[in-house]
Amino acid sequence: MEPKWLDWAKQLQSIAQTGLTYSKDVYDLERFELIRNISVDILAHHTAMDRPVIKDLFAGETGYATPKVDIRAVIFKDDKILMVRENTDGNWALPGGWADIGHTPSEVAVKEVKEESGFNVKPIRVLAVTDKKCHPHPPSAFHVYKIFIQCEIIGGQPAIGIETSEVKFFAENELPPLSTARNTKTQIEMAFKYLKNPHEAVYFD
Repeated sequence: MEPKWLDWAKQLQSIAQTGLTYSKDVYDLERFELIRNISVDILAHHTAMDRPVIKDLFAGETGYATPKVDIRAVIFKDDKILMVRENTDGNWALPGGWADIGHTPSEVAVKEVKEESGFNVKPIRVLAVTDKKCHPHPPSAFHVYKIFIQCEIIGGQPAIGIETSEVKFFAENELPPLSTARNTKTQIEMAFKYLKNPHEAVYFD
């Protein structure tokens, strides 16, 4: 579970963002801006991020506050799972990224796999819908839902993308260092569980 200070900061940010969106009274708007600043102060105090960076991150969010959605593609070949090495941290992750406006979750999975690994895939089924706060990811400023979609390779060749430096398949007992902001060891193990038990029910938090 995420630390309590992070939960408080995100709840305050959510209240502030929604209030700034719907309030008309100038005094209420000032109060909601103050609440947003308190949430920024909490994050700045507990992390290595600069306060202006955090404020810009939050100030870019408008409208009713809702969780962000991260899509991850689960692809097997010869009982091994497809992973890509991320340029940002040099570690490995399932192909995927933020959901795009105007795209369905399955369309995002197809697009991300192509961009990050070079493969053309066909989505088969949803394996899991998780809440990032319930799993051992590093702390995140945003509340994030993660959707894991199993896909099947229908073409293409391994190829790195703008955000990736290597493409490789791994057996369950030879997993590489993971990019834990994107996926955890238990989530990869869960993916292999579905490989072994195709009729396993969808997992959700």
